[in-house]
Amino acid sequence: MSVSIEKVIAREVFDSRDNPTVEVNAFLSDGTKSKSEVPSGASTGEKEAVELRDGGSRLGGKGVLKAVNNVNTEINDALKGKSPYNQGKIDKIMIDLDGTPNKARLGANAILGVSMAVARAAAMSKKESLYRYLGGCNLELPQTYHNVINGGEHADNGIDIQEFMITPIKKTSFRDGFEKIVNTYHALKSVIEEAGFTTGLGDEGGFAPDLKSSEEALKMLQKGITKAGYKPDEDVAIAFDAAASSFFNPDDNKYHFEGHIWDGKQMLDYYDKLLQEFPEIISVEDPFAENDWSNFEKFNARFGNKIQVVADDNVCTNPKLVRKAIKNKLCNSILIKLNQIGTVSETLETISLAKKNI
Repeated sequence: MSVSIEKVIAREVFDSRDNPTVEVNAFLSDGTKSKSEVPSGASTGEKEAVELRDGGSRLGGKGVLKAVNNVNTEINDALKGKSPYNQGKIDKIMIDLDGTPNKARLGANAILGVSMAVARAAAMSKKESLYRYLGGCNLELPQTYHNVINGGEHADNGIDIQEFMITPIKKTSFRDGFEKIVNTYHALKSVIEEAGFTTGLGDEGGFAPDLKSSEEALKMLQKGITKAGYKPDEDVAIAFDAAASSFFNPDDNKYHFEGHIWDGKQMLDYYDKLLQEFPEIISVEDPFAENDWSNFEKFNARFGNKIQVVADDNVCTNPKLVRKAIKNKLCNSILIKLNQIGTVSETLETISLAKKNI
C-alpha cells in the first residue's frame, strides 16, 4: 500500500525567546504523525528567506497566524495525497505555490515548518532515524563551539562583537572535550565575578558583563581557560561571530565599532591586531557586513590559511549565494541554518555543495 500525506496542520506556539513561531503536524495515511517547530534568529540577514509575521499590535506585530493559515489552507491542499518520500518534490511544490524568490507570500516559516514535519514523518514511516533518512550514516560528531560571552545584538553592553565562543582542541573523546568546556564555563563565571561584573545571561545564553571592548572579553576568556587548568590554543581555543552588519552604517559606508568609525581597511587592521594578540582565536564569523564582499574576500585572503573564516549573513544557506562565495573565494566555511533558506531539500543541497568544495 502506498503511503501519502493526509494533512498538515499548523498552530502558533512560542520559541525559547518567547516569540511566536510556527509548529506543524504532518499526518500520513499509514497513521504516522510528526511535529516540527520553526527556529528563528535574533539577528537576521537581508538575504534570508522571509518570515511571514502578522504585523499590527498583537504580540508586538510578531504573530504568525497568517503563516499558520497558509499551512492549513493552501499548503495543505497542495500536498494532500502526495508521497512524503520525495523531499525535493514536496519542497518544490511549496516553492512553486509561493511564487516569490524569497518565500515571502506564504512565508518561509510556513514552508519550512511543513518541510521539516514531512521529512520527519517520512523517516518515522520508514522506521529510520532522521539523519539516516536524509543523508545516510557517513557522519561524525562535530567540532562544537560554545557561546559563552554575548555582545552586539545579543546583549545590552559595550561589546559590538556579537558572540564569543570556546571550543575544545585537545581531547580524547567527545565527552572529554565537552567536560573541558564545562570546566572553562564555570571558571569564566568566577573570573567575571572577581572582576566585579554580574553574570547575567545574554540573548544566546552566554554571559553578558558590561564590558567596554571586545579585547576585555577576549582577555576574560584567556583567564577563564587558564583558571580551568587548560592552555589557550592548545587545550581550548576561541572563536567569535562579529555579525558586522549590526555595526555597519550604510549611510557613510563605515563601521561604527566600539567608539570608532572605521572604513574596511581599518576594520581589517583591527582584526589583524586581535589575531596577533590572541593566537588562540581559530574561527571568525561575519567579520564584514553582508554586502561588503570586497573586504570579506580580503579578510579570507589574509587569514584564511590560518583560521576558519565563516560566512553566514552574506550566503544565508542559499546554494546560489554559496556558489558565488566559492567562486569569489569569500570564505573557507559557511554556517548552515534551515530557517535562512526555508526548506530541508535546499539546505541539503547547500551542505552537499560546501562539502564538494572543501
